[in-house]
Amino acid sequence: MKLFTINKNSKLSEYKEESFKKENIEQDLEILLEKNPEYFFETSNVLIIGRQVATNLNSFIDLLGIDKNGNTVIIELKRDRTPRETVAQILEYASFIENLDYNQLNDIFKNYFGDEVDLQEYHQQFFQNNENEKVSFNKQLILLIVAQNITKEIKQTAIFLRKNGININCLEFKYFQTKSGEKIITSDYVIGDEEYKKQEIKSASLPKVNENEFIKSLDKNGKKVFSKLFYFAKSKKLSLIWGSKGFSLNINFNDEKIALLFGYPPNCVFKQSIYTGFENITKKVEDSEKIVEIYRNKLENTGLFTDAGDNIKWLINKDYNEKEIEIFLEILKKIINLIIEKKGTVSV
Repeated sequence: MKLFTINKNSKLSEYKEESFKKENIEQDLEILLEKNPEYFFETSNVLIIGRQVATNLNSFIDLLGIDKNGNTVIIELKRDRTPRETVAQILEYASFIENLDYNQLNDIFKNYFGDEVDLQEYHQQFFQNNENEKVSFNKQLILLIVAQNITKEIKQTAIFLRKNGININCLEFKYFQTKSGEKIITSDYVIGDEEYKKQEIKSASLPKVNENEFIKSLDKNGKKVFSKLFYFAKSKKLSLIWGSKGFSLNINFNDEKIALLFGYPPNCVFKQSIYTGFENITKKVEDSEKIVEIYRNKLENTGLFTDAGDNIKWLINKDYNEKEIEIFLEILKKIINLIIEKKGTVSV
């Protein structure tokens, strides 16, 4: 592909293609794909759930994603490998990913994002799927090789694999730089049963936000609610565990952290909101059914919360008065006391 500018005299001036590796490091391309997946896929955006994901053979998958339908997307950047090594590598990754169940994918996702929210819930919000629509994860694999030059050997092998039912794709990109230093990338698709033991999955993580960054990202309605929530958390000696976008509010109890709720900013897939943590209470507190029932009923009675799958959420999209916020905090105080009364019965 050639790229031109047109001057005022209708003359074409061709941009000179540059070697991406010459001006950048391999990691830069990985970051571009990670942060802009919607621009690199033909028919669907992709939710990236892991980076440098360790396999059972001690190799590392560049990027791992999930598409709208729950299919797993394996992205391999062609580095200084031969065409044969590149194809063999992505097929090796596929043989590993194919055997992962939802819980293992969920572990990868949680480790990557640093949040306690489940993959299924985040996926539903990210793709705006119907809440009643259940997605079957990892039913199919999609393989993607990305390179500045897709060789004829890779093309030929990829076509053969596609004919035999393996959904492998090849994306070729071109890199240009203007005289003023502006960088331009174009992309084009050139090619469109052993069981493994469960194991701990490792993946690089996104950077975590902190309280100051979180507050700065809020609008005035969010600042009003979350500032009071943070003050409440400090006064009750609760823990805030920060993720890549938001946080969880936790009780420190019997060497456990029990998440009561999760908070998210406007630039997150969950929008500016507070989500309950019913599953966390149920998982870590024995005989917690009554506590969860009280928690749900009291929050629903405030009129602030609406259904969000198995949990409920407060979408903070208007100015709430002091009384509404205080009622919410009083409910938290009551639930904390109910959990503390269970002291000694927290499950490990």
